[in-house]
Amino acid sequence: MGLAAGGAFWAFTQYLDRKVDPDPVTIASGSLAGMREEAKLSTFAARYVAVVTSSQSRLGLTAKKTLIMPGMVRYQIDLAKITDKDVAWDADSKTLQVHLPPIELVGPEVDLNAVKEYDDGGLLMRFTNAEDRLDAANRKAGQAELLNQARQPVPMRLARDSARRAIERSFAMPLKAAGIDANVRATFADERTDKDRERWDVSRPISDVMAERKAQAQ
Repeated sequence: MGLAAGGAFWAFTQYLDRKVDPDPVTIASGSLAGMREEAKLSTFAARYVAVVTSSQSRLGLTAKKTLIMPGMVRYQIDLAKITDKDVAWDADSKTLQVHLPPIELVGPEVDLNAVKEYDDGGLLMRFTNAEDRLDAANRKAGQAELLNQARQPVPMRLARDSARRAIERSFAMPLKAAGIDANVRATFADERTDKDRERWDVSRPISDVMAERKAQAQ
């Protein structure tokens, strides 16, 4: 069962078991608890190819080596970093707002079977450790280049869009199942406008609402 389906199922069954009124704050809190059990959400994965060249000169001789390194990079968010204070309910607009943690990169996972190397031969690699040094430099540079490609605007946007849709769906499904007409809006820190921040200031984090209810029940 995936993140969205798992979180929605958990929250709604908790709602039924406890026989509480269909309340958006209670359901959102249950959805968040269900998501945290998933720990990590993989949002996107892409394959990149790094082409790097290193050279070394010694004793008047030069050695050069080129590495072609394919690798997979996965994009994820840490669901445990979404706290109760990152989820707020705006009763006036019937909007559930969710602050998302940054996208994290995992990898690169290098495809060793597809790695290719080219060198210019020469005496320097034959009689010194130049080849080992060039290999080490190329591997380091290749991994850095794969991550550099992964951080480019287009793949980062795709990963964010995927994460946003998954999180919004995870909260929206149990709300809809409970008969609550609500909008869910998940955003990353740099996507929030001044208007969004003002709306967040007047919205109530679900942690505050739940704490208030607990105090009233005592």
